[in-house]
Amino acid sequence: METWRTVLSADPLPWLLEEEIPAVRHLALRRLLDEPEDAPKVRRARAAAMRLDPIAAILNAQSPEGWWVKPGHGYGPKYTGTVWSVIFLDQLGADPRDGRVQRACAYVLAHGQAPNGALACSGVTDESRPPPNSGAIHCLNGNLLRAMIGFGHLDDQRVRRAIDWQARSITGEGFDGFLRSGTSGPTFACSANERLPCAWGAIKALGGLARIPPRRRAPHVRRAIDAGVAFLLSRDPAVSDYPMGWGNTKPSGSWFKLGFPSGYVADVLQNLEVLSELGHARDPRLANALDLVISMQGPDGRWRNRYAYNGKTWTDVERQGAPSKWVTLRACAVLKQALG
Repeated sequence: METWRTVLSADPLPWLLEEEIPAVRHLALRRLLDEPEDAPKVRRARAAAMRLDPIAAILNAQSPEGWWVKPGHGYGPKYTGTVWSVIFLDQLGADPRDGRVQRACAYVLAHGQAPNGALACSGVTDESRPPPNSGAIHCLNGNLLRAMIGFGHLDDQRVRRAIDWQARSITGEGFDGFLRSGTSGPTFACSANERLPCAWGAIKALGGLARIPPRRRAPHVRRAIDAGVAFLLSRDPAVSDYPMGWGNTKPSGSWFKLGFPSGYVADVLQNLEVLSELGHARDPRLANALDLVISMQGPDGRWRNRYAYNGKTWTDVERQGAPSKWVTLRACAVLKQALG
């Protein structure tokens, strides 16, 4: 038995591989059992996932033109607007070959890019003009980068521009586009955090850059990743006492509410996910955070969804506080990378 499974209270794999929720089964086969993408069982699970909720509920709400709720830049409403629907489809493992998924990507890239290159935050419905530079924020650009690359658009020049913005906004190299109303400085400073470095934004930004194959990362992208990793490891992720604005003296409780799906809020498990994906799964500075995640499992080896976005998305993915296949999958994937 692999080492990671020995730290579980019980084996959740049979539960994760049940056919009842094929989207979980699809990703469990890939991430936990290392099944190839073209394996018949993987292909069947992904095809079934596309026919059922929650993926089907999102795609059924899409307009023929590719947007959700209303045309335009797509940030509003949370969490059913265009950008959120695309982000959640990626997290759910939607098939990039599906025409509806590709229409959504095309729409975001055509209407969601600010002049500075970022995939930016705006609720404007006017399709004729881009979102403003002031809407450039690390969390949204990172989330959308991750989705666009995952859905096969790494070579699109608009995605390359968003990558370049992301890297330079982290390091500050040749970058003078900091705005008080949006991203206000390098190393993840953000107006939403009183212009202090935002760890949630860092996690989302690095999640986007992590999707770029290592051999294809330009030097300034590698420097941005190194800066981001250094920032996230500058605190104990188990404590998450990253810089806090607006007079806050205690970390947000959301850090410790493991959930799914994930919008702009990050939890300690997503911190581990991103650092692991970037090759730091076995860094000793993650030991306390790994122990914390292990301690959160139930006696059945399952984790609960403490941040489920119930009533906010096209359909409830899971019930708040209930044993969660999605959070359990996330936790097991991190433990597999960290412990082998």
